[in-house]
Amino acid sequence: MAHTPGEHIAEIRKTYSISREVLAERSGVSAALISKIEDEGHIPDLAPLIKIARGLGVRLGTLLDDHEQLGPVICRAGESAASTRFKTGLPEKSDTSVDTSAEAGGRQGLSFNALAADKNGRHMEPFIVTIESNAQQEKSAHEGEEFIYVLEGDLSLEYGKDRETLKQGDSVYYDSIVPHRVLSATDSSVKILAVIYTPV
Repeated sequence: MAHTPGEHIAEIRKTYSISREVLAERSGVSAALISKIEDEGHIPDLAPLIKIARGLGVRLGTLLDDHEQLGPVICRAGESAASTRFKTGLPEKSDTSVDTSAEAGGRQGLSFNALAADKNGRHMEPFIVTIESNAQQEKSAHEGEEFIYVLEGDLSLEYGKDRETLKQGDSVYYDSIVPHRVLSATDSSVKILAVIYTPV
């Protein structure tokens, strides 16, 4: 059974006889990055995974799940911390003036912990996201919508040309097609509930 996003992608490509080059053309993600994800177990930022899922005609959860349940999926307190699906952010000690989307190296900044990873057929992806104070990431844009609720700390949201600061208890709902990113607004980490909807 496939477990990593790269293994899921390779399995789906094989099932539907889709080459890496064709997937790259459909998704807008380079064939080099697709190769890195499949062959090296590389975990990219969220936006490329969403684009690859769209290129394959599947939902994002198909690339993240280990197994699926038909009924309700309950995530008990503390369980999400043990289910980190991926980390995003620019590679450590990278030159931020360079496009790092296909670079190797450790990631720092944002940890995504899945809350409903095993729910069959879902179209929403709920995560608890921890954003470190030194997190750095590029703006991303992809189809879909996002809802964020700030659990702890002060969040800086950059959306298009606008910037807003959200505090504990604040929330925001926006279209993901507009370039956006979230960072800590202070020298402390931030914890948020993020729900991402991506149409198939």
